[in-house]
Amino acid sequence: MSITLTDAAARHVQGFMQSRGKGLGIRLGVRTSGCSGMAYVLEFADVQEEDDVLFEDRGVKVLVDKKSLVYLDGTELDFAKEGLNEGFKFNNPNVKDACGCGESFSV
Repeated sequence: MSITLTDAAARHVQGFMQSRGKGLGIRLGVRTSGCSGMAYVLEFADVQEEDDVLFEDRGVKVLVDKKSLVYLDGTELDFAKEGLNEGFKFNNPNVKDACGCGESFSV
């Protein structure tokens, strides 16, 4: 089981963490939402919860709850700029279908 980050994503998260001045790392999860069934949740993590699995890649700690890990195993978190838009991208090998707007997916 693994969650990885690209260099761009790691630099971006580290910059956010430094500006924030506190925190353990980031929390990655999924929730039921959208037209395809699930949506990604990405937030700061200040503590490790009992059901969290901890991954560390490129100096960034990523916490994933065990229920979400089933859907996220093997995911690579990237950060990209495309024209005027920028944001995190989830390269998830488990995705079977995604909605047109890119906000939700199914496995």
